[in-house]
Amino acid sequence: MAAAAASSCFVKEVLPPSLNSSSEQPPLFDGTTRLYISYTCPFAQRTWIVRNLKGLQEKIKLVGIDLQNRPDWYKEKVYPGNKVPSLEHNNEVKGESLDLIKFIDETFEGPKLLPDDPAKRQFAEELFSYSDNFNMLNFKSLPSPGDVGDEVVAAYDKIEEALSKFDDGPFFLGQFSLVDIAYAPFIERIFQYALAELKNYDVTKGRPKLALWIEELNKIDAYTCTQQDPKELLNGLKKRLGIA
Repeated sequence: MAAAAASSCFVKEVLPPSLNSSSEQPPLFDGTTRLYISYTCPFAQRTWIVRNLKGLQEKIKLVGIDLQNRPDWYKEKVYPGNKVPSLEHNNEVKGESLDLIKFIDETFEGPKLLPDDPAKRQFAEELFSYSDNFNMLNFKSLPSPGDVGDEVVAAYDKIEEALSKFDDGPFFLGQFSLVDIAYAPFIERIFQYALAELKNYDVTKGRPKLALWIEELNKIDAYTCTQQDPKELLNGLKKRLGIA
């Protein structure tokens, strides 16, 4: 999916306020499909982007959850894991962001976000499998003293190499796909800004494919509408990681 096509089904919406411990419990298991997210959580952002790209704003209702002051009913009645994202659909609740983006893409109408090409499918699974390790390396590096370590540098070199595999577009599989959605909330929204601010490290320096990928991401309305103020995100991240 090209960037222009990726924006074609997007409709701008007014986001509902996040629900907290004093919020009334909304109706549950009444046939409405609900996506429970936090607007500041990159894992939840993955599912939010897929929903937008597939034009499902009317089919999947967003329910914002305040992760700093979670309502008790969310854990007790919706998702015992007490994390976001989760999806309430057909009287069941599913979790785990990578599983959910695949489920939403396969189950609901709208443009398909994985290609049929077997080689691209296989590469997509490799990149999905690598994403947790990539994120962990980045999160661990932020509070550590000194410059960015060799492992983080190698991780971004791996991303640059991955973006060079297919030449039919600027994204991981050439055209925009679930793989880009898996990585974008972390690289473009958090790590690029946090590493620059905390480590004076530019993830795009010497990596033209990564720089172009970020540039093309920001042309996709269904993605950019999920972005939050990077300064606020960094402040929240510093608190969670114990960075002064």
